[in-house]
Amino acid sequence: MLHRLDWKVIRRLDGYLQGDYRSLFRGFGVDFADLREYQPEDDIRYIDWNVSARMDTPYVRQYMEDREIMAWFLLDLSPSVDFGALDNQKRNVLIDFVGTLSRLLTRHGNRVGAMMFGNGIQHTVPARSGRLHVLRLINDLLKQPRLKQTPITDLSTLIKGGLHSIKKRSLIFIVSDFISVSGWERSLTLLRQKHEVIAIQLFDPREMSLPDVG
Repeated sequence: MLHRLDWKVIRRLDGYLQGDYRSLFRGFGVDFADLREYQPEDDIRYIDWNVSARMDTPYVRQYMEDREIMAWFLLDLSPSVDFGALDNQKRNVLIDFVGTLSRLLTRHGNRVGAMMFGNGIQHTVPARSGRLHVLRLINDLLKQPRLKQTPITDLSTLIKGGLHSIKKRSLIFIVSDFISVSGWERSLTLLRQKHEVIAIQLFDPREMSLPDVG
């Protein structure tokens, strides 16, 4: 299985990342350390707006860099993710994406974990590192049942699960087709206040067109 994950693209990325790996994930895997007044060269993303309003002058948060990145995958495995051609379903794209990123991250000593959502949060893989851990994560993902029918998908359940369970500041990938009832946006906003969040949308063009039946 992992031989399939050791694609040329990973080996090529490794060449670019040697010696400067963390710069690709600048701002990730860090813990809050202190506040100080804003300087012209500071990144405005680190301005603490609440403190700045109270002090009537801009303040920025300072962070202490960790030795590692903690990454989590929040994975939507609801029935709509099984749409697509047999050899190119959205679920398969999801699995390949998770496998590739997990292998890349753990090759550099970082930890990855996953929360899998179908009819509620049905499985969690704790964040760990190492080649065998990637095998376990992908194996657990492959074993998740393909749900034929569930109540209407509500992604806020998955996002709230991450919000309540992931305590340490992390890099979070939300992988979904985002076919869901509305209301999850509020939970996503709260999640982004605590973590660095990247949303990956799974999409099949045929979902946007009606079949030609005549």
